[in-house]
Amino acid sequence: MAVPKKVFGIILAGGEGKRLMPLTADRAKPAVPFGGQYRLIDFAISNLINSGLRQVVVLTQYKSHSLDRHISQTWRMSALLDSYVTSVPAQQRLGKRWFSGSADAILQSLNLINDEKPDIVVVIGADHVYRMDFRQMVKAHIASGAKATVAGIRQPLALANQFGVIDADPDGSGRIRAFLEKPTDIEGLADSPHEVLASMGNYIFDTDALVEAVETDGELATSAHDMGGDIIPYFVDRGEAGYYDMKQNDVPGSSPRDRAYWRDVGTIDSFFDAHMDLISTLPVFNLYNTLWPIRTQSVNAPPAKFVRDAVGRIGNAIDSIVSLGSVLSGTHLERSVVGPGTLAGGGSTITDSVLFDHVHVGQGARIHRAVLDKNVVLLDGATVGVDRERDIERGFTVTESGITVVGKGVQIER
Repeated sequence: MAVPKKVFGIILAGGEGKRLMPLTADRAKPAVPFGGQYRLIDFAISNLINSGLRQVVVLTQYKSHSLDRHISQTWRMSALLDSYVTSVPAQQRLGKRWFSGSADAILQSLNLINDEKPDIVVVIGADHVYRMDFRQMVKAHIASGAKATVAGIRQPLALANQFGVIDADPDGSGRIRAFLEKPTDIEGLADSPHEVLASMGNYIFDTDALVEAVETDGELATSAHDMGGDIIPYFVDRGEAGYYDMKQNDVPGSSPRDRAYWRDVGTIDSFFDAHMDLISTLPVFNLYNTLWPIRTQSVNAPPAKFVRDAVGRIGNAIDSIVSLGSVLSGTHLERSVVGPGTLAGGGSTITDSVLFDHVHVGQGARIHRAVLDKNVVLLDGATVGVDRERDIERGFTVTESGITVVGKGVQIER
């Protein structure tokens, strides 16, 4: 299905990601590695490109070097066909200031819209894990006559206080009656009382309406200049905001199990849980859907290898993902995701964990329920995630659920 009008894509990638510290100590949240070889930004860009969009900008701000580099090295489109994916930092076109919110990021970047003159603008976040065909949402937006459309994903009623929630008009018009931020008392959907429609942070706008909205918002000193908190309520108050139920979206190659998967990986626990969703026999989110591929930078490395260690011990790998360039020698690996270039020595054990690029695991070392950033080194016999109190004493981040996080380049002694 061809996109019926000229559609322009904007990805909001300027957030600090404080709740993912220390993984965001040296990088923007959308640049955080995920699933072995990907970055979080790859899911947003892949969804837009797979949906037929060919002009996409990524608005960046904090600690954006690795994010900008990844986009420039990975997402190279054909200039001959006027196609591009490009990162755009805060340009300070309206004064010597940073973006003060997601709506202000668009306001300060209106030159990009004015240059392309699209009919429709798709605005999405950069740090969610999901698949979505935006062509179907664009078609529904145009047919509805709404000026703004919000994508909603069904979530349990008990989790309503964790999301912005769409209160649909009961007249069946497809309009939003109210947009509620983390409500504590709300009724479920008419066709599913135990569920609510949570905002996915994905929006579609008629271009002229979006421009008018962000310009109006920019003049309000009391506004937080936030897309979900200010711009969508602006359209709701005018009766011009519609919603799109993700249940309608039919992504090629999706299964009933992962068809409506969406995960906000804004915390360490949700980031960890999203990885665990990847590794089951029938994964909750399937990375191997070739009809809707999640694309990323090709890793220039040899295949992963599993060998006996120096004394002949045989390792094993169960329910795990192992990336290119990794060598596991006599290692027990279970329910884990291992990034490129990881080296694990004889007798080591890695369980229920996420390892980023080039982690070195010494002989006899043990890792359990941990997230290790790039270039972490465990010396022989060292442990992470085995002794909570010791991990805290060593200055590691430990979540309430017991996940230990080790920042980039740390060497861990026995």
